[in-house]
Amino acid sequence: MENSTLFISFVLSAYGNVGLLKYLYFTIMIVLYIAIVFANTMLIVVIFMDRKLHQPMYKFLCSLFINELYGSAAVLPFLMVQVLSDTHVVPAHYCYLQIYILYTYAVIEFCNLAAMAYDRYVSICYPLQYHAIMTSNRVFMIMMVVWIYSFMYITFLMYSSVSLPKCGNIMDKVYCNNYSLVKLACADTTVNNYGGIFGTFLSVVLPVIPILFSYIKILRICLRSSKETKQKAISTCTPHLASLTNFFFGCWFEILQSRFDMSHVPAALRIIISLYFLVCQPLFNPVLYGFNLSTIRQQCKTLFLKKYPIQG
Repeated sequence: MENSTLFISFVLSAYGNVGLLKYLYFTIMIVLYIAIVFANTMLIVVIFMDRKLHQPMYKFLCSLFINELYGSAAVLPFLMVQVLSDTHVVPAHYCYLQIYILYTYAVIEFCNLAAMAYDRYVSICYPLQYHAIMTSNRVFMIMMVVWIYSFMYITFLMYSSVSLPKCGNIMDKVYCNNYSLVKLACADTTVNNYGGIFGTFLSVVLPVIPILFSYIKILRICLRSSKETKQKAISTCTPHLASLTNFFFGCWFEILQSRFDMSHVPAALRIIISLYFLVCQPLFNPVLYGFNLSTIRQQCKTLFLKKYPIQG
C-alpha cells in the first residue's frame, strides 16, 4: 500500500492529439447516438403498442432494446464531451458509475441473448407446447433474473475494485474500464484476479451453456425434420446468431484493448475500435430485427403510414 492516494479524478490518456479531427468524430458520434436512440425507442414502442407482438420472443427483444439504450447512454454522450475536451479528466465517482453501467450492460446483453436462444429452442423443438412452457410469468421471471443477476454480480465486482488503494490516476483508455482501474492499485490484487476469472465464468461460461444446448438441440431437430421446420429455424435463428456473433466481436475488441499494450496504435483507430463495442451492437440489433422480422416491419408500416398518410 505504498504511496497510495485517494484520487478524486482520473485522466484518460488514450485520446492523444486528434487535432481538428475531433469535430469529425463528434459529428459521427452524435449521428450514431441519435440513430441508436431512435431505432431502439421506435421498436420498443411498436412492440408495446401491438398486442400481437406481446409474445415471448418480442418481450425478450424489448428487453434487449432497453439494454441497448441503457448501455449507449452511459458512454456515448461522455465520449462526445471527451473528444472535444483538451484535458480528458473524469471525476472518480462518474468513472465508477460508467464502469458499473458498461459492465452491467455487457452481462445483461449476453444473458439476454442466452434467454433468447432458449426461447428459440422451445419454439422449434416443442412448437405445440410453446405457449404452455413460455408463459408470461415465466418470461417475466427470466427477464428479472437476467437483470437482477447482472446488477448484483457487477455490484460485487465494483466494490472489490473501488476499495483498492490507488497509486496512480492515469488510464490508457478512452473511457473508464475496470481492468485499468485494478492496474492502478498499489496493493495485492490476487483476490481481484481470481475474482475476475470466476466472474468470467459467471458472465460468459454460464450464458454459453444454454446457447450451446439450445443450438445443438435445434440442429438435431432440423436434420430430421421437414423443409418447413428447417426454414422456420433458419428465419428465427439467423438474426439471433448474427447478433451473438457481432457481440462476441465487440467484446473481443474490448478485451484486446484492455489486456494488451495499445500505446502504439494511433489514437484515431483506438477511438474507432472503442466505438465498435459501444455502437455496433445497439445499432445492429434494431436494424437486424426490424428488417428481418416481417411482423415488426409490417407493424412499423401500419403505425407510421396511419399517422403520416401519403398525400396524393
